Amino acid sequence: MIGNLVLDAPRIPTVPVRGGGAFPVRRIYCVGRNYTDHILEMGGDTREPPFFFQKPADAIVHDGGVVPYPSCTSDFQHEVELVLAIGREGSNIARADAAAHVWAASVGIDLTRRDVQIQARKSGRPWEIGKSFDHSAPCGDLVPINGQLPVRGAIELRVNGQLRQRGDLAQLIWACDEIVSQLSQQYRLVPGDLIYTGTPAGVGSVIPGDRVEASIEGIASMRIGIAVPPQ
Repeated sequence: MIGNLVLDAPRIPTVPVRGGGAFPVRRIYCVGRNYTDHILEMGGDTREPPFFFQKPADAIVHDGGVVPYPSCTSDFQHEVELVLAIGREGSNIARADAAAHVWAASVGIDLTRRDVQIQARKSGRPWEIGKSFDHSAPCGDLVPINGQLPVRGAIELRVNGQLRQRGDLAQLIWACDEIVSQLSQQYRLVPGDLIYTGTPAGVGSVIPGDRVEASIEGIASMRIGIAVPPQ
């Protein structure tokens, strides 16, 4: 037990770093509506700017992990995304300074209880339950970027070897520097924060037994399995 805590402190979630070490995760921010083709497939308006929501830090799943099929859904969907890892604290960050605040990048999967999300949205209720649940944020090993934010590269996801999603980072409506700058106006970014930057078109359902592979050209790749629901 640490200090005068009345309970043992929960473990700090981490993401492995390529080459060794682990990145401690403080918060997970996600960007909604950041690829035009995905906005259109979800029936949205491409003129609306992206928005931000959060997932719990302990929703992280590492490369090679297994995700139990979650409760309360019959439409469990995948969304492949570029992930940025913040390494320098700041707020109201200028676009020109954004790269200095990003330490690493990787590929991640924003797992979504789509039916629950849509029902909550239709009811005018927060749709956190559709996005922010256990095991909902798989993330590959982080790769230091050395001051160079990703601007292009194929991003794709396959289920059981079949291509489901494919796009390019150049298609981001908001580029990485804009995302960091805009988010830092709403929250003070702190080392340990992760930003999932949005998904291209092709989102779809997965079921127990599926094998999911996600990759971003020149950055990282990862695999997860979908397991039967816990009893």
